[in-house]
Amino acid sequence: MLDFKKLELNPSEPVYLQIVSFVKRQIFIGIVEQGESLPSRREMAALLKINPNTVQKAFRLLEEEGLVVTPPNAVSIIHWDEEIYAAIQKELTAGLVVDFVAQAKANGLTLDMVMALLKDAWAKGDER
Repeated sequence: MLDFKKLELNPSEPVYLQIVSFVKRQIFIGIVEQGESLPSRREMAALLKINPNTVQKAFRLLEEEGLVVTPPNAVSIIHWDEEIYAAIQKELTAGLVVDFVAQAKANGLTLDMVMALLKDAWAKGDER
């Protein structure tokens, strides 16, 4: 089951969107598995110390996006297909690239300089 204790809420973004983003990120990085169950809305509300209506709003959005399925009289489960996964991947990586490019331009780097730096960093892998 997803460990929502790791979700650190911040006051600058609606809580229900933070829940949705957390679930998407856990799917993207491979922490959650297909068919994994979610805590009940009440359990999650108690765990996060938030209003159950906020959790309900997050679940509704997750269901609309096809990430959660709630069969009648059963727990909600995580679900995605290749198309949904590709959309998550694009959503979570596009922002990183946009921010990176903006910062590189602000630092006066050219595309050639950035490409050279990326190739070097990529070749080094996880070395630090």
